[in-house]
Amino acid sequence: MTVDVDFGDDGLVPAVAQDAETGEVLMLAYVSPAALDRTRETGYAHYYSRSRDELWKKGGSSGHLQTVQEVRVDCDADTLLYLVDQEGGACHTGHRSCFYRTVDGDEVGEKVFDPDDVYE
Repeated sequence: MTVDVDFGDDGLVPAVAQDAETGEVLMLAYVSPAALDRTRETGYAHYYSRSRDELWKKGGSSGHLQTVQEVRVDCDADTLLYLVDQEGGACHTGHRSCFYRTVDGDEVGEKVFDPDDVYE
């Protein structure tokens, strides 16, 4: 049985990407029905960019792909969890996780690549 995801009025749901092995939270992005379909078809994480207004494959330009092991849906069917194997960093800043700093501004996450080398 497939769960009917509630994409709401704007046609998007938040999706948390979590390392399938370690449980580390890597990022949060938004998913459209087409992005979810593409993720399920290819096994690679796809999201919807609200700023660019387009579907995108995570790692499409950086090479830092997310191979999706499992897609879970929350109890209200309005949020997704992608359990992934992350190649390289998940964050465009060069950090492994987008959650690399505290609200006080302290950097607590690992920087794994130089964005200037990747996004020329």
